[in-house]
Amino acid sequence: MKKANASETLVTESLSVRDSKHLWHPLTQHKLHPEMLGIVKAKGAVLYDENGKEYIDGIASWYTSAYGHCNEYITDKVYAQMQKLDQVVFSGFTHEPAVRLSEELIKLLPENQEKLFFSDNGSTATEIGIKMALQYHFNQGRERKTMLAFEEGFHGDTFGAMSVSGLSVYNGPFEEFFIDVERIDVPTDENIEEILSDLETRLQQNHIAGFIYEPLVQGAAAMKMHKAENLNRILKLLKKHGVLTIADEVMTGFGKTGKPFASDYIETKPDIICMSKALTAGLIPMAVTSCSQEIYDAFYSDDLAKGLFHGHTYTGNPLACTAALAGLELLQSEEIQNSIKRVISSHQEFDSRIKNHEKVARTRQCGIIYALDLNVKMERYGNLRDQIFKHFMNNGVFLRPLGSTIYISAPYVITDEQLQKIYTTIEDLLNSI
Repeated sequence: MKKANASETLVTESLSVRDSKHLWHPLTQHKLHPEMLGIVKAKGAVLYDENGKEYIDGIASWYTSAYGHCNEYITDKVYAQMQKLDQVVFSGFTHEPAVRLSEELIKLLPENQEKLFFSDNGSTATEIGIKMALQYHFNQGRERKTMLAFEEGFHGDTFGAMSVSGLSVYNGPFEEFFIDVERIDVPTDENIEEILSDLETRLQQNHIAGFIYEPLVQGAAAMKMHKAENLNRILKLLKKHGVLTIADEVMTGFGKTGKPFASDYIETKPDIICMSKALTAGLIPMAVTSCSQEIYDAFYSDDLAKGLFHGHTYTGNPLACTAALAGLELLQSEEIQNSIKRVISSHQEFDSRIKNHEKVARTRQCGIIYALDLNVKMERYGNLRDQIFKHFMNNGVFLRPLGSTIYISAPYVITDEQLQKIYTTIEDLLNSI
């Protein structure tokens, strides 16, 4: 039987029903969660579903839409670029948006960063960082084949990224295929000396190629936070032993910690930085892996095989580069900087109201990222978590609890009224759970 063309299809069913016929969604067990909510429009910090209901986007759609959805400053710039150059192969060619982005991004990055490698998303950004670290040593004839990573880290869903991630809820079926990885605990004031002592012993074997870490905030580990001073001591020791350091700033980058990058708080700068999400303001997929001149020089050779032979079809896409440039302009504007300060201050006021609530186990904040742990036993993905999610959605607030952790990472342009609605909805939950 001949299938109808899209133009011939009479649309009478909801988006959720049509979706269920062919689509497979991320992080979803479809037998338990068969229905998807149809979103038809977004503006600023608000999502609109197909029934006209509004939802405040309290997590900037997985930390991407930092300057608000459908920001006209960004969309106008991208529209103008679409009229000139939409896509071109980035192997053997270059173009103005990519060159300009390199010039502007290098100014914003820590001063030791010199080279940029484009890819498509956060997973590929970290994948490339891992490959850089491993091949850096390989190119120089050193037998360093092991990566080091934090417990409960998360760096993406491609194989290298999964290997260094420590959350088996995502990676269980694939662990026997992973690259060689060793782990250390996230540093605290209580365990830092033990971590350093253990590391010193391991490093005597000269087998560790690189250390990948989420600086200051481990996102998927339920916004677990650690101090810059303790992380700095680890990075300093690793650099002393020639281990390359890779900062995964996919989530923390572009203002979320209050500075352009979480690495700005840390004295010892990473050799490699991975970026995506807010890089292109949530408009177009793109990622960047930056590195120091020293890393790049280890690949610069008359020997073809010493090059970094990694590539993606949409590497350096002109539209994505244009979106990123517009985002960088906004990030450094007085308006957005003031908005970031306003959100940080609002979170602090909210924290003073609820941190001693009997249903709150602990709270924490880093920049515009705010998290609280419920004083309730529950599974990361379970019935109670689903009920809490429904509570938020029923009240027009989009938050995604990570087990017993509720967190906010809203667009910088969110209004005070919208923030207060998020806070009120959380407080109502605490009083009713």
